[in-house]
Amino acid sequence: MENRSGLAPLEDACTVVLLRDGAGGLETLMLERPSSSSSFGGAWVFPGGKVDPEDRAGKNGATLDELAAARAAGLRELAEETGQRLSPDDLVWLAQWTPMQKLPRRFRTWFMLAEASSEQVVLNPGEHDAYAWLTPAEALARHAAGTMTLIPPTWVTLRHLETMGSVAQALEQARVGTPPTYNSHWLMPDGGTRPAGVMWAGDAAYPGSQAPPGARHRLITTGLPWIFEHTN
Repeated sequence: MENRSGLAPLEDACTVVLLRDGAGGLETLMLERPSSSSSFGGAWVFPGGKVDPEDRAGKNGATLDELAAARAAGLRELAEETGQRLSPDDLVWLAQWTPMQKLPRRFRTWFMLAEASSEQVVLNPGEHDAYAWLTPAEALARHAAGTMTLIPPTWVTLRHLETMGSVAQALEQARVGTPPTYNSHWLMPDGGTRPAGVMWAGDAAYPGSQAPPGARHRLITTGLPWIFEHTN
């Protein structure tokens, strides 16, 4: 846990990006949140949820480290929300997302990749309204057309997976790479009062940035389609 002045304390969470190889290529499981939900109402998300105290309890009374506790929470939430049951070794750490904005609640979320254990999906009644196996390109196209609501971490993850040709490729790349950390700040236009998107380290406008003028690492969300800018 963390407490920064002016910001809500951090809570830990885990998201599991479930993959399978479909007829049209790599597919990921998307779940639709009820429109009445106080958390991402109406959005299409990946399975997951917050780390509960029991997720931190290891064998023989030992306390799990943060990553192991996140894996335990991800596996529990995945089973509760979809009926899919996996083991800790099935989860490959993809990224970590932390909002640095003033929000009622803030979650430091570990994103994990995993291959689906079966074709069957059993939704938890009341927690999600529907599910769909979609290629990342199809999910992004639906969002661009305004027929699917996404949140920035989901959108960026789908954009990354769009370059993957198979489950094996996605998992292998995640295993050999260093999981990126996305500490998200609002992107505020000059003189504006409403965010134009979110930005991360490497953007010239990021707080405390030493990046050269004009450097970009941001997602512009003022209109559809959203625009991702990253200067390497």
